[in-house]
Amino acid sequence: MVQDLNGKFKKPALRKVRMSADAMLAALLGSKHKVSLDLRANLKQVKKEVKEEVCASDFILNKARMDSRKKMFETEA
Repeated sequence: MVQDLNGKFKKPALRKVRMSADAMLAALLGSKHKVSLDLRANLKQVKKEVKEEVCASDFILNKARMDSRKKMFETEA
């Protein structure tokens, strides 16, 4: 602690300490207990769904068919 001019105590700023989960558990529980914390093992596996994509060729073929149908209705009327 640092003593101020007025006689009051100032708390020093705390430093950030990077610790892994295993190191933190070892520090909290002591060296007698050995616990490994594997967070990735507890995660749920999610499968990716495959989406069907619309091909441009299908659109072009459908458009060509629509033109032929349109002509069929125009000639009858």
